[in-house]
Amino acid sequence: MTEEDPARRVAEELGRRGLGAPARLLLDAHMPLAPLLSDAGAALGPLLGAVGGRSANLLRDLLDGGAAMERVVAELDDLERRDAQSG
Repeated sequence: MTEEDPARRVAEELGRRGLGAPARLLLDAHMPLAPLLSDAGAALGPLLGAVGGRSANLLRDLLDGGAAMERVVAELDDLERRDAQSG
Protein backbone atom coordinates (compact mmCIF):
# COMPACT_ATOMS: atom_id res chain seq x y z
CA MET A 1 0.00 0.00 0.00
CA THR A 2 1.26 3.43 -0.85
CA GLU A 3 0.88 6.83 0.78
CA GLU A 4 -1.75 7.62 -1.86
CA ASP A 5 -3.92 4.75 -0.67
CA PRO A 6 -7.32 6.22 0.28
CA ALA A 7 -7.72 3.83 3.24
CA ARG A 8 -4.42 4.96 4.71
CA ARG A 9 -5.23 8.63 4.21
CA VAL A 10 -8.63 8.23 5.88
CA ALA A 11 -7.11 6.29 8.80
CA GLU A 12 -4.38 8.89 9.30
CA GLU A 13 -6.89 11.73 9.26
CA LEU A 14 -9.11 9.94 11.78
CA GLY A 15 -6.09 9.25 13.98
CA ARG A 16 -4.92 12.86 13.75
CA ARG A 17 -8.34 14.01 14.96
CA GLY A 18 -8.41 11.47 17.79
CA LEU A 19 -11.24 9.50 16.20
CA GLY A 20 -9.41 6.26 15.48
CA ALA A 21 -11.08 4.19 18.23
CA PRO A 22 -14.65 5.44 17.60
CA ALA A 23 -14.20 4.95 13.85
CA ARG A 24 -12.93 1.40 14.41
CA LEU A 25 -15.97 0.63 16.56
CA LEU A 26 -18.40 2.04 13.98
CA LEU A 27 -16.68 0.24 11.10
CA ASP A 28 -16.91 -3.08 12.93
CA ALA A 29 -20.59 -2.47 13.68
CA HIS A 30 -21.40 -1.56 10.08
CA MET A 31 -19.32 -4.23 8.32
CA PRO A 32 -22.44 -6.04 7.02
CA LEU A 33 -23.36 -2.88 5.09
CA ALA A 34 -20.08 -2.79 3.14
CA PRO A 35 -21.56 -4.07 -0.16
CA LEU A 36 -24.35 -1.49 -0.02
CA LEU A 37 -21.90 1.32 0.68
CA SER A 38 -19.79 0.24 -2.26
CA ASP A 39 -22.84 0.42 -4.54
CA ALA A 40 -23.81 3.80 -3.08
CA GLY A 41 -20.31 5.12 -3.73
CA ALA A 42 -20.53 4.10 -7.37
CA ALA A 43 -23.99 5.59 -7.81
CA LEU A 44 -23.38 8.85 -5.95
CA GLY A 45 -19.73 9.32 -6.98
CA PRO A 46 -20.30 11.97 -9.66
CA LEU A 47 -22.59 13.99 -7.39
CA LEU A 48 -20.19 13.76 -4.45
CA GLY A 49 -17.30 14.87 -6.65
CA ALA A 50 -19.18 17.93 -7.85
CA VAL A 51 -20.31 18.96 -4.38
CA GLY A 52 -17.49 17.89 -2.09
CA GLY A 53 -14.35 18.31 -4.15
CA ARG A 54 -11.19 16.48 -3.14
CA SER A 55 -12.50 14.99 0.11
CA ALA A 56 -15.51 13.55 -1.67
CA ASN A 57 -13.29 12.10 -4.39
CA LEU A 58 -11.21 10.41 -1.70
CA LEU A 59 -14.34 8.91 -0.18
CA ARG A 60 -15.57 7.78 -3.61
CA ASP A 61 -12.21 6.17 -4.40
CA LEU A 62 -12.30 4.37 -1.09
CA LEU A 63 -15.87 3.11 -1.51
CA ASP A 64 -15.14 1.91 -5.05
CA GLY A 65 -12.96 -0.84 -3.63
CA GLY A 66 -14.77 -4.01 -2.65
CA ALA A 67 -13.05 -4.31 0.72
CA ALA A 68 -13.02 -0.63 1.71
CA MET A 69 -14.09 -1.06 5.31
CA GLU A 70 -11.65 -3.89 5.92
CA ARG A 71 -8.82 -1.78 4.47
CA VAL A 72 -9.64 1.17 6.72
CA VAL A 73 -9.82 -1.13 9.76
CA ALA A 74 -6.44 -2.63 8.85
CA GLU A 75 -4.93 0.84 8.43
CA LEU A 76 -6.39 1.99 11.76
CA ASP A 77 -4.88 -1.09 13.44
CA ASP A 78 -1.53 -0.39 11.77
CA LEU A 79 -1.65 3.26 12.84
CA GLU A 80 -2.41 2.25 16.43
CA ARG A 81 0.44 -0.26 16.40
CA ARG A 82 2.89 2.37 15.06
CA ASP A 83 1.76 4.89 17.70
CA ALA A 84 2.21 2.31 20.48
CA GLN A 85 5.75 1.52 19.28
CA SER A 86 6.78 5.15 18.97
CA GLY A 87 5.17 6.39 22.17
